[in-house]
Amino acid sequence: MKLSNNAQILSKLSTYVMTDAENQFPEIFFSFLRDNNALKIDIPISKPGNNISNTFLLQLLQAIGRKNLSGGRIFEGHLNAVQLIKSFANSYQLTKWSNDILEQKLFGVWNTQGKDGVQIIDQGDGTYKLKGSKIFCSGANYIQRPIITGEWTGSPKQGWQMILLSQEKKNLIKCDPEFWHPLGMKASVSYRMTFTDMVVYSEDLLGQPGDYYQQPLFSGGAIRFAAVQLGGAEAIFSEVHKILKSSERTNYPFQQSRVAEITYLVETGNLWISKAALLADELSNDDSDPGKLVAYANMTRSVIEDICLRVMQLGERSIGSQAFLQSSPLEQLHRDLTTYLRQPGPDAVLTDVGNYAFKQKEIINLWKLEDE
Repeated sequence: MKLSNNAQILSKLSTYVMTDAENQFPEIFFSFLRDNNALKIDIPISKPGNNISNTFLLQLLQAIGRKNLSGGRIFEGHLNAVQLIKSFANSYQLTKWSNDILEQKLFGVWNTQGKDGVQIIDQGDGTYKLKGSKIFCSGANYIQRPIITGEWTGSPKQGWQMILLSQEKKNLIKCDPEFWHPLGMKASVSYRMTFTDMVVYSEDLLGQPGDYYQQPLFSGGAIRFAAVQLGGAEAIFSEVHKILKSSERTNYPFQQSRVAEITYLVETGNLWISKAALLADELSNDDSDPGKLVAYANMTRSVIEDICLRVMQLGERSIGSQAFLQSSPLEQLHRDLTTYLRQPGPDAVLTDVGNYAFKQKEIINLWKLEDE
């Protein structure tokens, strides 16, 4: 189920949707997405015509990132949850949660532990009590079907378990907005959420312990947030281009040089995202070498981070102090993208790529696609 003319629909939005308050979830933005069936584009139950390529998903994420980075972060979490359901739900859960997706319920994934990280206590009667909290829970209480992870305690089961909470359970979560006072991405409402004393059942458990971290699904998903981030860089490029033209500053050689560099940086990002999507389509079901997709996803997120940082710097030097006025979209874009780029484990990501390369007997054509 694809969006009806995705490019035309997204062009209806303004260049960048300004939602910039710590308690201001981008509701109008998500109403727009629902009106255009965006929340049900990747229904887990396989149906004719329902095969969505990674190329389509990444193009959509990038387009949404151009419009609203906080909204893009939350929408990427929705797609992550859908992917986890597709991969690990049993037949009963697949039907149940697919119906929720068809109704365009907003899903999310909350994995980051607080100091009192979530524990799952086996009560021995088929019920499980939760204890502890998650932080950076994007979408917070606006998420209707959150997937959380917790560690088994006092149970024969060991490791990290996914739990998908129903609306009834979700309503019992204690929400702490005071946790969230960031520089940017304020409208992602990434609050602390506490689950202590909540009771869940076997039907709420998604997959087996450790499934959440299965590769390449876990690290390979980095290409999704990289696509959203590149959309933010494109939004900066668009604003810089518009301001320089309207102020008649396009004839200066240094402005031309900076815009030329932004142009090829953004296009470099497009090429990386396109190749990552094609490689993901080719390797997603290939169990022989999961490390290949992980390494490429890690390279992609690293390159996109560098591109975004450089585009921000060039854009700000081109525009000057005006780029930091709160009346300018560039000011919010700078804060949002700076915050969003701070993804976990950047050093480990690079060492993983190097380690993968060293394990290969031959590195020529290492990333060549089958049809290239």
